[in-house]
Amino acid sequence: MWMLSPARLLSRRTCPPTSRTIVILPRPQTPYHLPSTPLSREFSPRPSLSTIFKPRGSLAVRYFSHSRFRPSSNCANNEATMGSLGPYQRKHKVTVVGSGNWGCAIAKIVAENAASNPAVFEEKVEMWVFEEKVEISKSSRHYDPSSPLCQGPQNLTDVINQTHENIKYLPGISLPPNLHANPSLVDAVKDSTILVFNLPHQFIIKTCEQIKGKILPYARGISCIKGVDVNEEGIHLFSETIGKILGIYCGALSGANIASEVALEKWSESSIAYDPPHMDSKAPSPNRSPSGSTESLVQFEHKDVSGQLSRVKLQALPSDYPPVDHAVLKSLFHRPYFHIRVVSDVAGVSLGGALKNVVALAAGWVDGMGWGDNAKAAIMRVGLLEMVKFGEKFFGATINTRTFTEESAGVADLITSCSGGRNFRCAKLSIERKQPIGKVEESELNGQKLQGTLTAVEVNNFLKKQGLEDEFPLLTAVYRVLEGTMSVEDIPSYIER
Repeated sequence: MWMLSPARLLSRRTCPPTSRTIVILPRPQTPYHLPSTPLSREFSPRPSLSTIFKPRGSLAVRYFSHSRFRPSSNCANNEATMGSLGPYQRKHKVTVVGSGNWGCAIAKIVAENAASNPAVFEEKVEMWVFEEKVEISKSSRHYDPSSPLCQGPQNLTDVINQTHENIKYLPGISLPPNLHANPSLVDAVKDSTILVFNLPHQFIIKTCEQIKGKILPYARGISCIKGVDVNEEGIHLFSETIGKILGIYCGALSGANIASEVALEKWSESSIAYDPPHMDSKAPSPNRSPSGSTESLVQFEHKDVSGQLSRVKLQALPSDYPPVDHAVLKSLFHRPYFHIRVVSDVAGVSLGGALKNVVALAAGWVDGMGWGDNAKAAIMRVGLLEMVKFGEKFFGATINTRTFTEESAGVADLITSCSGGRNFRCAKLSIERKQPIGKVEESELNGQKLQGTLTAVEVNNFLKKQGLEDEFPLLTAVYRVLEGTMSVEDIPSYIER
């Protein structure tokens, strides 16, 4: 299929700005979406007086732009041409924060794409590794009795850098040679413009506090963490938490992705939610700001996922870098075996990735009880409804409920997690073995942690404080089973109420 060259897509940053006229008009009452086709996504033809609305109080600012065609920011990935991305003087340095199985799987993808797009990214990709001792077993393909690496316990980073494999968390998978394991968190993130966070969510706040003030002030982030952050102020997405602590903008990646399958390059898809800050891109999402030069913006203020004015004071990405927009993010994460759709609904993508883990626990329990596929399907149906309801209730200002039904981060991730994800498997084993799920976690996950159990507790604490437990019976039932005040047998009657 003929595609718009990313070189043309991104070269607009260096083009002379088109002339503009600003007119104050009443705010349109009914938002609408134009139908999208493959061709319309490659070219976005507009009449010579194209218009974009931006709210301002009870009015809207309409920008008239004297240009006939504008390329869409959702252009499909084109690796063959990404190497000619225009006259930018600097390249993005990328760091992956985290090195578990999912962290390494994502780092593998990022390193492959960094090497494939030398005009946009530095070839070397850093990956922060929490240092620990490991031993190369005699059954490993890397075992050599004469090698110093095989003389007792070794640092995990040394083993990764010399064997290009994480033998503990992602054994059997070759990692790209341009991926460097770094035991120093501060050194790993130094001078990086794109930070990819991928570690258990209970460690994210402590990790961010360690690098606060030690990263580039104009860095941008992507959170691959599936969970929610609950504190005295309320419930927050981890992309929000990361952004507030570090003072940067952070999007999210989530989807129907089992780490081992992605690492084995079995075809899958995922969703990236990123709403480019207006100062970074010539084509931010239509929900946030008009396209065009930042000099023409009038009374623009960036909003967070709750629809409130963001407290984070962002610093603009210098113009000598390629803009961190949908096209650049797709070039960083899209692979022939890992297809990426980039959207602007950060709340929807993040909540889908967090709440599906709680639903997967219930699916595992009913499967372990031998109740069959009908029961599991009922759990998924109720779970999806509660996920949508949760998003509408607490993030209604920005969430798009279609994300839950149309994107990989929604129903697709729910189906995968309720069929073979770690939360489902451990919940099922806890029934079959008649063991607490925490004990199954210890024996089955090689030191990694279930996200569903932690999220269930945090979400219930929040719902209880709001007096809303009864409005989310499945989420509440999962918590009570974990707490020991309800049995799995009680779930059907409880969610029917």
